[in-house]
Amino acid sequence: MTSSETQILVLGVGNILFTDEGIGVRCIEQMQREYTFSPNVTLMDGGTLGTRLMGPIMEANLLIVCDAVLCDDEPGSVYKLMGEDLRKSIAFRNSMHQTDLVDTLVMCELVGNRPQAVVIGMEPLDYHSMDLNLSPTAQSSLPAMIRAVISEIESAGGTCTPN
Repeated sequence: MTSSETQILVLGVGNILFTDEGIGVRCIEQMQREYTFSPNVTLMDGGTLGTRLMGPIMEANLLIVCDAVLCDDEPGSVYKLMGEDLRKSIAFRNSMHQTDLVDTLVMCELVGNRPQAVVIGMEPLDYHSMDLNLSPTAQSSLPAMIRAVISEIESAGGTCTPN
C-alpha cells in the first residue's frame, strides 16, 4: 500500500457541552472550515458515540483522535500520544464518553481491523463547567493542535490545502 492509499480517519471526540472537553470536536469543525483534504483523509465529529464509531474506525489504516488529554501539565499544552500513553486522552478512559475508546479499538481488532492509533490532544483548562465555548486558553492553543494534526496527516501520505 502506498502512502497515498493509506486511509486516514481524523476523529474529533468529546462532549461540546462541557467547555474544553469538546476540544476534539471543535478542532475538527475548524479544520473542516479552513482546509480541503485529499480523498484518503476523512474528518469526523465522533462526539461521544463510542462503539458506533467501529465501522469508520475499521475502514481506516490510521486513526488520529483529537481530544482533551489529562497529563497534569499547563492548560493549552498540545501532545502526541501513542501506545500506553493513549489512556491520558479522556476518550481512552471511562469518562463522559459512552464507551472507552480503547474498548472500541479492542472490539475492532476482534472483528478484523484495528488501525494504528495516535492522539493529538490538549490539556484542558476547564472540562467541568457547562459552556458551549472553549476556554480562552484552549481557543488560543487550537491552532497549535491543528498544526499537529496536519503534520500527522501529511506524514501518513494525506494532503491538506488551506481554503
